[in-house]
Amino acid sequence: MTFASPDRLFGLLLVPVLLMAYARSQKGRRQRRADLEAEGFVATGGGAKRPGWRQKVPLVLSVIALVLLVVAIARPMATIKTPREEATVVLVIDVSNSMAATDAKPSRLGLAQMAAKDFARQQPAGVQIGVVAFGSGAVIVQTPTFSRPAVLQAIDRLTLGGGTSLAAGILTGLDAISGKTLLVNKAELAEDNSGEVNFGYYGGATIVLFSDGEDTSQTDPVTMARLASSAGVRVQTVGVGTTSGTTIKADGFSVATAMDPQTLMAVAKVANGTYHQIDDPAGLADISKTINLHFTVVTQHTEVTAIFVAVAIGLLLVSAISSVLSFGRVL
Repeated sequence: MTFASPDRLFGLLLVPVLLMAYARSQKGRRQRRADLEAEGFVATGGGAKRPGWRQKVPLVLSVIALVLLVVAIARPMATIKTPREEATVVLVIDVSNSMAATDAKPSRLGLAQMAAKDFARQQPAGVQIGVVAFGSGAVIVQTPTFSRPAVLQAIDRLTLGGGTSLAAGILTGLDAISGKTLLVNKAELAEDNSGEVNFGYYGGATIVLFSDGEDTSQTDPVTMARLASSAGVRVQTVGVGTTSGTTIKADGFSVATAMDPQTLMAVAKVANGTYHQIDDPAGLADISKTINLHFTVVTQHTEVTAIFVAVAIGLLLVSAISSVLSFGRVL
């Protein structure tokens, strides 16, 4: 057990001081009674002898309660194992140059950010959410956390740039879920060898991939999604943009860009997920329904002040009752 305010434990030094003061007052009370008995003001022998052990119970209980209250003031912290429903979701968001296209308003990236934030807000407290941004490469913007403000701020920080590697986004999403960097080489990504890769198992975790689906890398995103599935991770895809497309300015050139739903559908299919268009109002709600909350035992460093206070109050009540029964008054 530890204490959030350990300096307050010095208050325990007051306990022996109070005991000595109480003993002195009791001694003075007995002396005054003896003096009154000697002068004939009170009957001799009434309450002159020291109390037996039953009469000491109220005092003992009061002292223990006092110690507990001082400990409570120091804010005790205990490591407690408690069951909790949890799930992990990583929002993998395309920030490649094509996401600047405005065939989705205000832009593909802007719409993806709004949808991702709405999705994060709708998740129950037991879902920890991470954020990954990907272009030609990928980076974890926010490790999985239960803090919704942290997730929303991470989504707001996203900026555009580079090409598109859906495989890099999925792999980095797996990094965020596993809490470590997962390595895979091109030979292992070959269709024939993908089943030999062992990332570990993270059943119940979900990647939600927001992208226009235009992949410009040489790494097959479907094979990477298959690896995610073998690790127990579901990949849900959300298409952003239109199939008719538009043009954007990139490095001084006008570049045509259009959404590729077929690639996103293929990625979702091999990873036990589904594809949804971002302008489908029920799409993200359907994804939320597939998130598997599971019970897990978590170790938490928790303040237990209330327990100490409750026990102390209980002891004080018992002490008061015992004192009334023994002496006809409260100590």
